[in-house]
Amino acid sequence: MKRELVIVLDFGGQYNQLIARRVRECNVYAEVHPYTLSLDKIKEMEPKGIIFTGGPNSVYKEESPRYQKEIFELGIPILGICYGSQLMAYTLGGQVETAPVSEYGRTEVTVDKASVLFQDIEPITVCWMSHTDYIAKAPAGFQVTAHTPVCPVAAMELPEKKLYATQFHPEVMHTQEGQKMLANFVYKVCGCKGDWKMDSFVENTILELREKIGSGKVLCALSGGVDSSVAAVLLSKAVGKQLTCVFVDQGLLRKNEGDEVEAVFGPDGPYDLNFIRVNAQERFYEKLAGVTEPEAKRKIIGEEFIRVFEEEAKKIGAVDFLVQGTIYPDVIESGLGKSAVIKSHHNVGGLPDYVDFKEIVEPLRLLFKDEVRKAGLELGIPDYLVYRQPFPGPGLGIRIIGEVTAEKVRIVQDADAIYREEIAKAGIDKGLGQYFAALTNMRSVGVMGDERTYDYAVALRAVCTSDFMTAESAEIPWEVLSKVANRIVNEVKGVNRVLYDCTGKPPATIEWE
Repeated sequence: MKRELVIVLDFGGQYNQLIARRVRECNVYAEVHPYTLSLDKIKEMEPKGIIFTGGPNSVYKEESPRYQKEIFELGIPILGICYGSQLMAYTLGGQVETAPVSEYGRTEVTVDKASVLFQDIEPITVCWMSHTDYIAKAPAGFQVTAHTPVCPVAAMELPEKKLYATQFHPEVMHTQEGQKMLANFVYKVCGCKGDWKMDSFVENTILELREKIGSGKVLCALSGGVDSSVAAVLLSKAVGKQLTCVFVDQGLLRKNEGDEVEAVFGPDGPYDLNFIRVNAQERFYEKLAGVTEPEAKRKIIGEEFIRVFEEEAKKIGAVDFLVQGTIYPDVIESGLGKSAVIKSHHNVGGLPDYVDFKEIVEPLRLLFKDEVRKAGLELGIPDYLVYRQPFPGPGLGIRIIGEVTAEKVRIVQDADAIYREEIAKAGIDKGLGQYFAALTNMRSVGVMGDERTYDYAVALRAVCTSDFMTAESAEIPWEVLSKVANRIVNEVKGVNRVLYDCTGKPPATIEWE
């Protein structure tokens, strides 16, 4: 039986995969494709619906991405979002202009509940706006179904042709009833049944990996984190003993983590993997000596990882593929495609120009963290591994502000271990998306034992998030923070001050560098 499919046509927006993810949450499979996907290919794929994404361009400018008008005559339901709504209006004879007043952020939108898109939606609902241009006049035949005081066409539709458009972003969490709107489109407009689940992704990915790799040898960059662990088990199920997992202890792991990873994935662990541990601490410290700029640190760590993998591949012999646990927020933040570079992830934007492998395989590249966890559960990976705290590829190198040294690593390892221990003791670890200690490059005066100190400040971070694209600072109980601060100052040599980071994402990123 052919699975139901919704195509997301990407016009350069930051949220393209997030749209697909929200559709998948409706148990309907969704794929993102560039707006250059041909009309013939779309017909061949037989989608139940098409969604146009947002984008950074002005549709009335000649160089802006467009799509041929014939797509609106296919009879396939289409939902245009932000730039996608303006593209629909512009192509079909409406007017798109620079808005007299731009709208950004949470906005109260008045909707027409008679629209199928807004069934079971409050008549005034909070939505996320992000636009400088707006639809000044809807195309002939279209009904305006939502507005704000400064946006006359916040939504429009032509039901007889199954064309719908919203100026706001229903896919982001800040649009309070956005998931209901997308479900209305998927079920009531597209007529989907919703019979796709994550086990379908796992099954199809294993088959695709088996076909791609054939009889080739595979090296998996295994960090022991959630993403690389899921990638490793996926590959193990796909190609078995053709897979070798290389774990590089670069000296930037959490306290005792190298031994913990080996206990799980090594020869005495529950998985039948070809496991190799490489202790490369001094090699990484030497490369990072004197380096303070965050992007430079990321790229050095990323390149050195690759060089270690290449050396291990030569020992194994004739390795064709390098597997990495890249997930979608890594891709977005690294600025691939048309997104702005926020920070280079060592397994995406941090890769060196030359990599001595036939191909890099990233089976989780289109998934968000919570989807990766679901895939891990489908693969039978134990809960304690699936729900493990996320840990960045560059490790503590990006939780140490400024130059990385062995002494600074020791400080942040000890502080982080205390923080994680107390969070778990308080029973609040399960409700947090991520939490860790970072070492600032700030030293300040303190007093300990009636003597002056001049030591480092440690910053604690904890966020609540599901997809890691946005996050809110967690409200950790004061008694927990106080206990953590007292323990760190008393037990970790070189620290005399503890701070708590209460910034969300955006404007901050989750990691410090």
